[in-house]
Amino acid sequence: MAQAQAATAGQTSVQEEYNYHVIRQFTVMTLVWGIVGMFVGVFIALELAYPELMYALTGSSEYLNFNRLRPVHTSGVIFAFGGSALFATSYYVVQRTCQARLFSDRLASFTFWGWQAIIVLSVISYVTGYTQSREYAEMPWPVDILIALVWVAYFAVFIGTIMKRRQPHIYVANWFYMAFIVATALLHIFNNLQVPVAWNSMESYSVFAGVQDAMTQWWYGHNAVGFYLTAAFLGMMYYFVPKQAGRPVYSYRLSIIHFWALIFLYMWAGPHHLHWTSLPDWVSTLGATFSIMLLMPSWGGMINGIMTLSGAWEKLRTDPLIKFMVVALSFYGMSTFEGPMMALQNVNALSHYTDWTIGHVHSGALGWVGMITFGSLYHLVPRLWNTELYSVRLANVHFWLATLGVLFYIVAMWISGILQGLMWRAFDDYGNLVYTFAESVEAMHPFYAMRAFGGILYLAGMILLTYNCYKTIAQAKAAQPAAARA
Repeated sequence: MAQAQAATAGQTSVQEEYNYHVIRQFTVMTLVWGIVGMFVGVFIALELAYPELMYALTGSSEYLNFNRLRPVHTSGVIFAFGGSALFATSYYVVQRTCQARLFSDRLASFTFWGWQAIIVLSVISYVTGYTQSREYAEMPWPVDILIALVWVAYFAVFIGTIMKRRQPHIYVANWFYMAFIVATALLHIFNNLQVPVAWNSMESYSVFAGVQDAMTQWWYGHNAVGFYLTAAFLGMMYYFVPKQAGRPVYSYRLSIIHFWALIFLYMWAGPHHLHWTSLPDWVSTLGATFSIMLLMPSWGGMINGIMTLSGAWEKLRTDPLIKFMVVALSFYGMSTFEGPMMALQNVNALSHYTDWTIGHVHSGALGWVGMITFGSLYHLVPRLWNTELYSVRLANVHFWLATLGVLFYIVAMWISGILQGLMWRAFDDYGNLVYTFAESVEAMHPFYAMRAFGGILYLAGMILLTYNCYKTIAQAKAAQPAAARA
């Protein structure tokens, strides 16, 4: 009884010291948006694999065609699921490592409700046909303005918390989170410099034109991957991997070198998306060169994360959270090797515009971003609600579903992409194409079906995670009255 009272009192003091309320809100929405975004991904994958069946189910509804649902999927998993996870973990990490409450509870609450409003407005605009047609930046201009306002509030909360810290040292995870916040703001503002057709219209035109517009878009597009989907989740990795392993970071010096090298090199790599276009050759070569150089800091970060587990490898057999984190780091290493290779012009000539690129993106998104997020959520949820994880067995099942789902997905896209590249540039002795485009589409069918199956497995794992977290939260709430009576 005395222990229960002490535990309850200790938890109450922690809750008063830190703002866990907004972190809980973002955590719950991470689970909700994860299911929504991944379900839409499976839906459009089935539309590509079985168009006749999906047409029979949906009819001729313009709101459910691939063109409109594809940005719903990308925004749903990147900004809704991934963004909510980053808000939740960054707010948690900065408070715990700085030993200080969030700078402003009201601003933190504004970032939550503002971010959810952005996602809902974006989804509505996509399905009704309003989009800027810019990769990862399809939101119409009024939503772009709201994003900027929320992001300024996010920056103020994060940097304000660091400035009021009681711990003199700034832990490296916060460096990565801060770089992500600052760089994303810079990228968002300049890529979305738009001139509205009219103030009462959702349509707009970019202030850039031609190759300059393409260059600006892929400066944004690649660095959204570099800072939003890499640097930010490395901040997650540098906190939750050592915490779960119960070990210090393998090399703090390496983590600092990793940070500065990554931050400097990533900004220059975007032109490799525009090989074989009107982009000047020197810019294309510059992008490829910096992409190859990125291999060093990327693998430095992967090695640092893996080696942090030195002395704790026995946990890999029994702890599903460590399994998620190790596989995430493995996919991070693989994706950051594959990306520079695909940036080489001779490799790019085969891979570009094919499903190989889709496979590469999803090996990073599902294998790295998804897995490190899952492991972090399993660590975070019991601590936010002061309880034990409901089911370790379900977490293990989730691990295998997610791992198999990623493998089915990326192997299908690798085979499909290489096959596409070879078929599209196959010529006979007279210089004529050997295969028509329709024949290449027909050859892709079994791999599209395989991709959809992988997506279904991954979605099933996401549903298991949500159920496990729901039961964990429910058992915490059920225990609260008993603890109070004790």
